[in-house]
Amino acid sequence: MTATLADVAARAQVSPATVSRVLNGNYPVAAATRERVLRAVDELDYVLNGPASSLAAATSDLIGILVNDIADPFFGIMAGAAQAAIGEERGAREKLSVICNTGGSPERELTYLTLLQRQRAAAVIVTGGALEDPEHQAAVSAKLARLADAGTRIVLCGRPPLPGDSVTATLAFDNRGGGRRVTEHLIGLGHRRIGYVGGPTERTTTRHRLEGHRAAWTVAGLTLDDLVVHGSYDRRSGYDGVLELLRREPKLTAVVAANDTVALGACAALRDRGLSVPEDVSVAGFVDLPFSADAVPALTTVRLPLYEVGVRAGRLALGVEVAPPGGIATVHGELMSRASTTPPRP
Repeated sequence: MTATLADVAARAQVSPATVSRVLNGNYPVAAATRERVLRAVDELDYVLNGPASSLAAATSDLIGILVNDIADPFFGIMAGAAQAAIGEERGAREKLSVICNTGGSPERELTYLTLLQRQRAAAVIVTGGALEDPEHQAAVSAKLARLADAGTRIVLCGRPPLPGDSVTATLAFDNRGGGRRVTEHLIGLGHRRIGYVGGPTERTTTRHRLEGHRAAWTVAGLTLDDLVVHGSYDRRSGYDGVLELLRREPKLTAVVAANDTVALGACAALRDRGLSVPEDVSVAGFVDLPFSADAVPALTTVRLPLYEVGVRAGRLALGVEVAPPGGIATVHGELMSRASTTPPRP
């Protein structure tokens, strides 16, 4: 049975007029009341002006782009490229794209999807790794399915595939393969005491890159699990992580970082300990952010084609590019061997 505005009001314990004000955004409402109303809307799957099935041919000119942190170049480059591709279209396909910055909050991610559903978004692009939480993943899948049922195109950009057929296209980075290649590079140079500074344990990106790193160890007959630390995807994490690795293994000869920002923090920690990069300790990153080639020394890393993938996501969201076979395209990284890695001292 389709939920009504009165049902939402009863669930939120407010008047129907208050629900209308929250949904229309035309009158100030207390934050706590607003959150209560939006939670009731979500729980009842209420869609303004009728059931979702009646809206299949009535999407708006809005495209939402979800990012964890727009200040992080990883997300900013993809989102900017998608927005640029969307903005190039004119005429019937012209759309307004908006950046939805979740700040890494699972609750905010779900709230944005609810708001985009209510706005009858023409498309939604979800960027970056997913949270390793079955309950949250199920909630996201359900939200995306509702959006798809209403005629919204769903594009996952740099995110693992989801089960079901609600997603229009998935552009998934080969994080395992990239993690394996960068570690193989260091092993090939002769390194055997290799530390790893990973990202947050609850993110799929972290797990996949570490799995690739471990795969390279296994082939080389190494056991290095005691040289793995985790933190955020930021400079401080790299700095603190390397200090911990040096405490565990003073004779460390190489470090693989979860991303290039973490790698810069690692390099700073090594300098502050009186060690040089790469003469004493080699350092490698992941992603190949714009500053990586200009760092001193230039950073060895795995290049992910962020801009190109963002453009493709934008075109898929508009429907001007055909989805890949099976709906999923795996995007491989390229090893960029630079001055921050060299054979260990004899």
